[in-house]
Amino acid sequence: MPEQPPVADRRPVTAEHHGHTRVDDYDWLREKDSPEVVAHLEAENAYTRERTDHLAGLREKIFDEIRSRTLETDLSVPTRGREHWYYGRSFEGREYGATCRVPIAGPDDWTPPQPAEDAAPDQPALPGEQVLLDLDALAEGHEFFSLGGSAMSPDSRLLAYATDVVGDERYTIRILDVDTGELLPDVIEGALGGGTWDRSGEHLYYTTVDDAWRADKIWRHRLGTPQADDELVFHETDARFWVGVGRTRSDRFIVVASGSKTTSEYRFLDADRPELGLRTFFPRTEGVEYSIEHAVLGGEDRFLVLHNAAGPDFEVGVAPIEPTPREGWTPLIAHDPAVRLEEVDAFAGHLVVHQRSNGLTQLRILELDPAAQHGVGDDYLIEFDEEVYTVGSGGNPRFDQPTVRLGYVTMAIPASVYDYDVRTRELTLLKRAPVLGGYDPADYEEHRLWAPSSDGEPVPISLVVRRDARASGEPVPLHLYGYGAYETSIDPSFSIARLSVLDRGAAFAIAHVRGGGEMGRRWYDTGKLDQKQHTFDDFAAAARYLVQEGWTTPELIVGEGASAGGLLIGAVANQAPEAFGGLVAGVPFVDALTTMLDASLPLTVTEYDEWGDPSSDAAAYETIASYAPYDNVTAQRYPRILAETSFQDTRVLYVEPAKWIARLRERAVDPDVLLRVEMAAGHGGVSGRYKAWRDRAFTLAWILDVMGLADAAS
Repeated sequence: MPEQPPVADRRPVTAEHHGHTRVDDYDWLREKDSPEVVAHLEAENAYTRERTDHLAGLREKIFDEIRSRTLETDLSVPTRGREHWYYGRSFEGREYGATCRVPIAGPDDWTPPQPAEDAAPDQPALPGEQVLLDLDALAEGHEFFSLGGSAMSPDSRLLAYATDVVGDERYTIRILDVDTGELLPDVIEGALGGGTWDRSGEHLYYTTVDDAWRADKIWRHRLGTPQADDELVFHETDARFWVGVGRTRSDRFIVVASGSKTTSEYRFLDADRPELGLRTFFPRTEGVEYSIEHAVLGGEDRFLVLHNAAGPDFEVGVAPIEPTPREGWTPLIAHDPAVRLEEVDAFAGHLVVHQRSNGLTQLRILELDPAAQHGVGDDYLIEFDEEVYTVGSGGNPRFDQPTVRLGYVTMAIPASVYDYDVRTRELTLLKRAPVLGGYDPADYEEHRLWAPSSDGEPVPISLVVRRDARASGEPVPLHLYGYGAYETSIDPSFSIARLSVLDRGAAFAIAHVRGGGEMGRRWYDTGKLDQKQHTFDDFAAAARYLVQEGWTTPELIVGEGASAGGLLIGAVANQAPEAFGGLVAGVPFVDALTTMLDASLPLTVTEYDEWGDPSSDAAAYETIASYAPYDNVTAQRYPRILAETSFQDTRVLYVEPAKWIARLRERAVDPDVLLRVEMAAGHGGVSGRYKAWRDRAFTLAWILDVMGLADAAS
C-alpha cells in the first residue's frame, strides 16, 4: 500500500476585500527559497512516483512507441532567405539538433533543394552545407536549454541568437560571425526572446521586461558597444500594455507594437527617411485594435491596416505611409461578421490573409494587379477537402517570393508542408512529417460535432478515433482537451504521442469552448470577464454531449487543459465532477483570485482586460471568486486528478497547483490527487525532445490508467 500523501500545514492568512473575508491556509507555499517549501514539493514528487510506480513499464512502452514512430534523423524543408536556403536538422540520439544553410543557385531559385534525409551528423545533407548553430553543443552542461529565436543580419554574415538555460524566459543574446565561427564580444543579457536587425545590419533591437514580467522596453544595440550604452528606443509606462519590435518583410520599416488585451498602438521607423524618427501611426484609442503591414499597391507604398474599428471581426484598410487618422483607412477587405480576419502578409505580387470561418482556418490569396482598383485583382481561398483541418502560412521571409509556404494538418494527417505558386495556382506537397511503423491515416476517422451548451450555444468539437475502435458501437474511452482564453484557438493537429492512446482504443477530442477564438471575436468576448462561466459550461456540455451521443461514458472521460486551460480543468472539477473519470491540469492557473489581487506578480496588471481587476472592482472580485478553482474546493467526491507544474515557471507560479492539491486533500471526499513538479523547467515544461517524450509518456500512462487501458495491447 502506498504511504500517506504529504499534508501541508495550515497557516491561515486572512484578507478583506469588498466586504468579503478570505482565508488562505497555504499561502506560505509561495516562499520559493524556503527549504521547507522545497522539501514539501519533493515529498509530493516522491508520493506521485510511488502512486504511479505500477505504470513504469507502460511509461517506458509509450516512450518507445513515440521514439519508434519518429524519424529521429530528419530535417525541415529549406526556406529561402536572401542568398541561402535555411533548414533544421535533427539526429538520432540527440536532444536538440542543428540549424544549417546552403547557397541558392540563383536569384530565380524558388524550388527548395532536397537534402539527404539519412545523412550522418558529421556529413552534410546538401553540398556546401554550413552549420550555423549546433544546439546540442550549446545545451551541453545545462539541465534546461531553450533557443529563444535567431536572426540573420541583412548581409547574411552575422547571426544573433538567444538562449535560456534556466527556464525563466530571460534570454541572453549573442552574435556569431558565421563565416569565421567566432562570437563577437557583444552580449545582451535579460532579453525577452531574440532580436531584430535594422536594414543596415549595424543595430539590433530587442525587448526587456519589468519586475512584473511585462515586456515594457525596446532597446537598440550598436554592434561593438557594451550593453550599458544601448539606446532606449521606447518605454511603455502603462502597466496594461506590453511591447514588441520587428522589421517588415520589405525590410523598409522597423515597427514597434504596443498593446493591451483591447487596444493597440504602432510606431514605425522608415529606413528611407530615418531623420523623421519613430512615429506613431495612429494613437491608442480604447477598444481599437490594429496592426500595420507595408505593401506596394498599384506601384505606390501603402500600409495595410488590419483593424476592428469597423467591426469586431476586423477588416483590412489601406493607408498612406504616414501617421493616419481612422478616416484615412480606405477599406480593402470589408468587415464580415461570418469571417474573422486574423493576419495579413504582403508580398511584391500578392497578399495572404489568414482568416477563419465556421470554426476552421483559411488562407486567402489576393493577387496584385496594378491596373485594378487599389492594385488588387483576383481574390480567392486555397481549398482543402477534409472536414476538420488546420492551415496556415509560415516560412515566407522574402518580399519578392512568388510562392506561399504553408502548413496543413488534421488530427489523422501528419503535418504537411506545401508551396503554393501564385503564378500558376499550383499546390505542391514538399514534405509530410513521416510516421514510422506503417502508419495509415485511413485507419482513423475524424468528425466535427456540435454540442449544445447550457444556454443553447452550439460548441464545436473536433474528434478523432480509430475506425476499428467504434466497430462494435460500444462507448470508448475519450481524452477531451480544452483551453478557452485569450482568443487563442486550439485548432486540430496531429500528434505521434497521441497514437499511443488512439491505438489502444480511445478517442481524442478538442472542445472549442468560448474564450478561444475558433468562432470569431464573439466567441472570445462571451468567454471572458463577467461571462467566463461560459468556458466551463461549454466544456462540461461537450463531455455530456459525447456521452449522450454514445461516444463514451463519464467514467471513461479524461479531461485535460494547461495554463489558462488548467483553470478550466480546475473549475469543472468543482462544478461538474460527475462528468469525468479523471482530469489533468498542466501548469494550471487554479489560484486565479490570489494572483489577480496581487499587482506585483508577473503579468497580473496586463491580465485585467481578460479576467477583471478584483482589487478595485467588487463585481470582478465576486465573478472570479465564483469560479476560481482553489476557492471553490468543497466536501464532494472528485475525479482522479493529476496536476503538473514547473518550479521555474514565471507565468503560472508552481504555488498555484501546490496550494490547490493541498486544499483538495483537506476538503474533498476520499481524494485521489497527485502533484508532479519539474524542478528544472519553465512554463513550457522540460527541454529536449527525449525529455519531452518521457514527460508526455508519464501523463499519457496516467490517462490510460484512468481509462482502464493501462494493460491494453499496443
